[in-house]
Amino acid sequence: MPKLEVNVDHVATLRQARKIDEPDPVHAAVLAELAGCDGIIVHLREDRRHIQDRDVLLLRETIQTRLNLEMAATAEMLKIASEVKPDLVTLVPEKRQELTTEGGLNVKGQKVALGEFIKKLREADLDVSLFVDPDPLQINAAREVGTMWVELHTGIYAEAHEETEAQKRFDELLDAARHARSLGLRVKCGHGLNYRNIQPFRGRPEFEEFSIGHSIISRAVLVGMERAVKEMLELIRG
Repeated sequence: MPKLEVNVDHVATLRQARKIDEPDPVHAAVLAELAGCDGIIVHLREDRRHIQDRDVLLLRETIQTRLNLEMAATAEMLKIASEVKPDLVTLVPEKRQELTTEGGLNVKGQKVALGEFIKKLREADLDVSLFVDPDPLQINAAREVGTMWVELHTGIYAEAHEETEAQKRFDELLDAARHARSLGLRVKCGHGLNYRNIQPFRGRPEFEEFSIGHSIISRAVLVGMERAVKEMLELIRG
C-alpha cells in the first residue's frame, strides 16, 4: 500500500507571517497523523523562512510515525540532523531567492562532495534520500554516492498545462521509478502534487511513497487538516 508523508512547512509559513506562535506546525502534524498519514516532512531552510529549529525538536519528541527532515548538504544541517535523529534525511538543493525548491539535486556534478556528506550522515546512523529529477544519469549517480532512497521531482509533470505534455512527463516519471528500483533504490515522489494530478499515480507499484504539502495545507484551510489528509489518502489508496 502506498504511503503518504505530509509536509507541514506552510503551516509555519502562515505563523511566520505574523512572527507569533500560531498556527503551530507541530499541532498540524499531530492532526495529520490522526487522519492516517505515514510520516511528517519539514524543510529546515538556511534562512529559516518557515520551519524553525524549535519545530524540528518538538516534532521529533511528539510525532508517532516518521520524521523526514529535508535540508541542504551543509555543516550546520549535518550537526542538527546528527542531534535530532530524524527517521530520514532528504537532501535538497536550496537557493535563498527561490519561492520553493525548483528542481532536483545535481548529484552527477557533485558526486564527491555528496558522497562524503552522505557517509557522515550514515556514520550518524541516519537513512538518506536524495531529491532528484527523473533523469537516469542522476539516478545512477544517486546510487553511486550511497543513498538508499530517491525522491523523484514531479514539478515538471505538475506544471504541465496540456494533457499530452502531462502524459509525457508522467511516463518519464514511471521510467525513472522503474530504473531506480532496478538499481535497488526505494522510490518516493513529490513536488506540486495535488488532488487532481495525483490520480494517475494511483495503483502504480513503482511509487512507494508520496510527499505532499502545499496542496494538503491549502485544502486544510477550508475543510480542516484531518479531512484534507483523509481525502488525499483516499485518492492515493482508494
